This record gives sequence, C-alpha cells and structure tokens, in this order.
Amino acid sequence: VRLEESGGGSVQNGGSLRLSCSASGYTYNTYCLGWVRRFPGKNREAVASVDSDQSVRVADSVKGRFTISKGSTWNTLYLQMDNLKPEDSATYYCGLDFQGCRSLWTGVPLNSGQGTRVTVSS
Repeated sequence: VRLEESGGGSVQNGGSLRLSCSASGYTYNTYCLGWVRRFPGKNREAVASVDSDQSVRVADSVKGRFTISKGSTWNTLYLQMDNLKPEDSATYYCGLDFQGCRSLWTGVPLNSGQGTRVTVSS
C-alpha cells in the first residue's frame, strides 16, 4: 500500500489549503480513507474520514472548517481546509484502514503516507 500526500504549505490565519492524497496498492472493497495530524511533540489525532460506504466523520475541532471528499476515482482523497488557525499547524497524514475506521480514529491508521506540513501564522 502506498499513500502520497501533497498540498501542504504556509498560510496566514484565516487562509485556506487543499490537501490531496493518492492511494495505491490495494484492492479491498471495504476500506476507510482519512486524515490524521500530528502536532510537534505530540501524538497524532484523527481529523476526518470517509469510508467505502461514503460515510463521513469529521473531528469536532475542525467541523465547519474542514471538508473531506473523494475524487472521481476511489483512491483519491482531498481535505479542503478553510479558516485555518495557528492551532491547525501540524503535519497531516493520509491514512488507510480496512474493515472500518477504528484504527484511523485512534490517530494511528494501519497505513499512512509520509505526511505534508501545514503551517498557519497568526
């Protein structure tokens, strides 16, 4: 399984970024794709997920500001981040679970990419 993120960068408070993830190397019909983030010196936390049934879950801390969506192909994932705040600064990882989203929502998905850095300045 390979997950590759892109789209991170630096923005000012209130700005927007769109993260993308391309997944490859698996053919499971049941899966969960999502995003987790890690703040410097802290554990990862889940941000949002969408599963093969199109069920979406978003963390309360980003609800109303972040939108997760899938691309035209099943293995492309996006995270639209609006009204970014300095406390959103973190490394964002694309994550992939099978048979549900349980691992992803612990902050440690079964598979994840190398991450993309997001920095929001005040």
